[in-house]
Amino acid sequence: MKKQIEPNRYLISFDSHTTSHVFTDVLVIGSGVAGLNAAIQAANNGSVLIVTKDRIDENNTAYAQGGIAVVLSDKDTIIKHIKDTLDAGQNLCDKAAVRMIVSKGPKRVSELIDRGAAFDMEDNQLVFTQEGGHSFPRIIRAQGDSTGKEVEHTLIRIVKENANIKIFEHTFAIDLITKDNVCHGVIAWHAKKGNMLIWAKRTILATGGCGQVYRETTNPDVATGDGIAMAYRAGAILQDMEFVQFHPTTLYIAGAARFLITETVRGEGGILRNKKGERFMINYHPQAELAPRDVVSQSILKEMQKTDHTNVYIDVRHIPKKRLYTRFPKIREICASFGIDIAKDLIPVRPSAHYMIGGIKVDRLSRTTIKQLYACGEVACTGMHGANRLGSNSLLEGLVTGYTSGSDACKSIQRSNRELLPYAIRESMGVSKISWLDLNDIGNSLKSLMWRDAGIVRDERHLLEAEEMIEMWCSYVMDKEFSHPAGWELQNMLLVSSLIVASSRKRKESRGVHHRSDYPQTDNIRWKKHIMIKKSKF
Repeated sequence: MKKQIEPNRYLISFDSHTTSHVFTDVLVIGSGVAGLNAAIQAANNGSVLIVTKDRIDENNTAYAQGGIAVVLSDKDTIIKHIKDTLDAGQNLCDKAAVRMIVSKGPKRVSELIDRGAAFDMEDNQLVFTQEGGHSFPRIIRAQGDSTGKEVEHTLIRIVKENANIKIFEHTFAIDLITKDNVCHGVIAWHAKKGNMLIWAKRTILATGGCGQVYRETTNPDVATGDGIAMAYRAGAILQDMEFVQFHPTTLYIAGAARFLITETVRGEGGILRNKKGERFMINYHPQAELAPRDVVSQSILKEMQKTDHTNVYIDVRHIPKKRLYTRFPKIREICASFGIDIAKDLIPVRPSAHYMIGGIKVDRLSRTTIKQLYACGEVACTGMHGANRLGSNSLLEGLVTGYTSGSDACKSIQRSNRELLPYAIRESMGVSKISWLDLNDIGNSLKSLMWRDAGIVRDERHLLEAEEMIEMWCSYVMDKEFSHPAGWELQNMLLVSSLIVASSRKRKESRGVHHRSDYPQTDNIRWKKHIMIKKSKF
């Protein structure tokens, strides 16, 4: 295997003597459920600055539809939720992490409800839905299929009411500032203010996932893996980068964004049919449409190949029209804009990249292997999901780990009682003379390559091809010094893609979302373990 690509320590040149400075007790990078909850907790005793590269509400959380998996029903139990999560994770979950997050989840969600989050109710009781892999209906939702939006807006309101929290929107965090494996903040960029050094006693990465490295993805444009890339450049340990979850059902229409058709559509009785109109999931798994996501995604791919068709279909025509329209108003609206009436027509769907299970390795308190640096939410790897994330566990994990990281950051500052002391730092890039590049072309080529060679089904030949192509692109992209987000995002996407491919080549078995056609069996003797990656020089 070739040596892993080793990027420069920093993406840009900067000098602390000529760059503006910003100071805060806790810096939170990212504004999804994990980042906002971290900021709220950290603000209990100190100043907090949230940095987000787009609007505060533009992130994966805002697009989450299905709901939050949480034990709030008297008939459900923590033990059942833990078992379902462990079963889905296929022997790679960190049991202690699963136990902690599932056990603390009900309190965190109850707090959110107490602060004004409006989840769907019937007869003054929460409504619960069942999803694939869950043995019990424990998914709570908001506005039918807009749970993430409700959670996001509730947390944003709480944040904006807190005088200790400031927000920098449209601010791109380029790289972590570290010295002797200690994080002191970031070098960031704003379109009007330019470069700035943000010094912080504690830094929390909550930058979300990296779905944009794939051509087909449910993720918004901002999900380019920036947090994973900057942590790797700074020397943090990453874990499980081969485990990328593909959501089985996203709307597949030419010209349409890959809009998520939430798993709860199947939970409410939606049936998957192939090109011929045949129901096929009963041939692949005893739970049929409610099988775990990895099984459903791989089954859909097989059915597409069998029928030589670009997609399959979800059939919800048998569900009463009033219930259907009330339950899935956003899906109805989006489909209607393309001439599809979900009460009368089949919905064309296929899998898309959805969630990064791996990420920055953290401990129970969300601490990374770099001192004073935390990570929470999708950017982090807690070990909760193992080889396959159980549906609707992500918002739960974000709430819990956001709370944990913010609380511990606040407490650790109190314990140390040290002043924030910046230091002189000067970085200079050795820049290539060749300056013209078509970034969009490289980015689109990368996305297509990753979808083809490191997607739902993988093998050595295609992974090697991806490795070689990415290495070639890196040879003339990574040595450039860009002055705008498009360039930095491309560099981050190339780096994250290389890490996914390297880990996928190394894991010579099939487990969960990582399926290799040349190693189709699960190998517990050799591979019941985690793959960790760390930059050799930093």
